Amino acid sequence: MERDLGDLKPGERACVERIDGGGALRRRMMDMGIVPGVELEVVRCAPMGGPLQIRLKGYYLAMRRGECAKIIVSEKQQEWIEHSLASR
Repeated sequence: MERDLGDLKPGERACVERIDGGGALRRRMMDMGIVPGVELEVVRCAPMGGPLQIRLKGYYLAMRRGECAKIIVSEKQQEWIEHSLASR
């Protein structure tokens, strides 16, 4: 099931399917490592519509909700993600 990154709750993990939009924002996200196929986890959410803290490729990243709405993710099986994160 596809949904945007901003819909995930803390502790949920997903795989990036695509980045909607274009231009500088898309390029910036790709420079930060958010590319199709990468697994990520939402660590925590700031209250009142604040940024999300996500973990991917061994580092943490804070992103605005508007940016997260452009990242389309799909949920993966829990054991598959744990195995791929442990192998890094």
